[in-house]
Amino acid sequence: MIVGIRSLAARWTAAVPVAAVVLLALTWGRKLPGEGVALVTLILAGAVLAAVHHAEVVAHRVGEPFGSLVLAVAVTIIEVALIVTLMADGGAKSATLARDTVFAAVMITCNGVVGLSLLVASMRHGTAVFNPEGTGAALATVAPLATLSLVLPTFTTSKPGPEFSSAQLTFAAVSSLILYGLFVATQTVRHRDYFLPITRQGEVILADRHADAPSARTAGLSLGLLFLALVGVVGLAKGVSPAIESGVAAAGMQQAVVGVVIALLVLLPETIAALRSARRDRVQTSLNLALGSAMASIGLTVPAVALASVWLPGRLVLGLGPVAMVLFTLTVVVSSLTVVPGRATPLQGGVHLVLFAAYLELAVNP
Repeated sequence: MIVGIRSLAARWTAAVPVAAVVLLALTWGRKLPGEGVALVTLILAGAVLAAVHHAEVVAHRVGEPFGSLVLAVAVTIIEVALIVTLMADGGAKSATLARDTVFAAVMITCNGVVGLSLLVASMRHGTAVFNPEGTGAALATVAPLATLSLVLPTFTTSKPGPEFSSAQLTFAAVSSLILYGLFVATQTVRHRDYFLPITRQGEVILADRHADAPSARTAGLSLGLLFLALVGVVGLAKGVSPAIESGVAAAGMQQAVVGVVIALLVLLPETIAALRSARRDRVQTSLNLALGSAMASIGLTVPAVALASVWLPGRLVLGLGPVAMVLFTLTVVVSSLTVVPGRATPLQGGVHLVLFAAYLELAVNP
């Protein structure tokens, strides 16, 4: 019976990513009717779950923190391609698309995913336990990355408006790549043990002792299917974006809400993977996913849009407004206080979730 269930799971997690890519090819660039939107949404949800499954297979094979890095970077690379595509097609209204998407990713991961992970782990196990050295290093990289790319453009004077000049944009792009590269080297080579899950006694968990690692062939197949699933997730999210835009406009909400909804869809695989790790008391893995995704979103998106701005028409507005900067500053302060002890209770999870709710509320009602 158990073998049959596993065989069924293996079949659908292989079939759904392929179906998502086929459906993406059939619907790309077309206006979808109501039935088409419903079908795309259903397949998109299946692709999200399949992506989580294959990401966990790859993570089990390569171990932490490489598994978290694979999922975060894969999602971000495809997300960057989506942003550049939308900027090329969006005209004047796409000037703030990169800013809105990156900031949405930061708030979703640093408050939504972190808050849910801490809450789930602490409610299930009493307290959420993680390594403050690794998590602190990640947060200390996210904060300057976001500040250099999203806060400074609001205050620079070389170019009118919350925009960088060409020289400033080049500096921000190069700095983002350097900081992200340094962090990845620290996470995977120099101080890998800082980013591994730990026991309640503070001992590093090197591997999952309850299951054998999948073979190299199985992990390779899952890696390919993970890529297909993520292409399907991001591409189908773009396909339903006109319906989302129509709904947002009909409700009288800001255009930035579209970016928030799409970011929520794109980040679903990481969110589910982080919550599963939190339930297993692997909170460090959850935080690696959350902060690593925020870092990758900035460190890869800003250089990509900086390069694309050379040939894309229109403005590139990166600077945040006053309300967003207040929320970002509060997020950094609260996250720092959360990280220092290396332990968290439901209180810390609730505080992050309230900040996330405030972000959503102010995105809808600025």
